[in-house]
Amino acid sequence: MTATRVFIHGLESTSQGTKGLYFRERYPEMIIEDYTGALEVRMEKLEAVLAGKDKLILVGSSFGGLMAAIYACRHPAKVRRLILLAPAINLEEFEPYAGQALALPVHLYHGRRDDVVPPGEVRAVAERTFRNLTYCFVEDDHSLHDTFQAIPWEELLKKTGNSH
Repeated sequence: MTATRVFIHGLESTSQGTKGLYFRERYPEMIIEDYTGALEVRMEKLEAVLAGKDKLILVGSSFGGLMAAIYACRHPAKVRRLILLAPAINLEEFEPYAGQALALPVHLYHGRRDDVVPPGEVRAVAERTFRNLTYCFVEDDHSLHDTFQAIPWEELLKKTGNSH
C-alpha cells in the first residue's frame, strides 16, 4: 500500500516557502497546505485535510513539527513515519503528549546553531516521546539552510514498503 506524504510549514512560513517549494517540485502529489492562526485553528485544519487518510508520512518544520508530532500522538495508527525538522515540541502545547512512547519511526533533524528552537530541550522531549527515534544533530541553523537538501528525502519519503 502506498503512503500519503504531507508537509507542514513553520509558524511564519507558508506553503510557498523554500521547503514547500522544494517538496512541491519533487513530490507533486504531496499535500502542502497553508496554516495560519493559533495552534488550535491550525490543528483543526490539519485534522480536516487528513480526514479519511492513513499511511501518512508527515514532514513538519519548526511549528509544523509541533503540529505533526501532536497529530501523530493523537492518531498513531494513521501515521507511518514522522520527519521533524527543528520541531517546536519544547513548547508547553506539546506537554500533554510528551512521554507517550510512540513506536512509529521518527527522524528528527536539528541544527546545532538553532537560536529559535533550543536543540537540547527538543532532544530531551523527543527521547521521552518517541521510542523509534533517529536523531540527527547537524552543523546548521534553525532553517537547516545548509543541510536540508542533503537529507535523504527519497529514502525517508518512500511510499511503499514496511511501515515500521
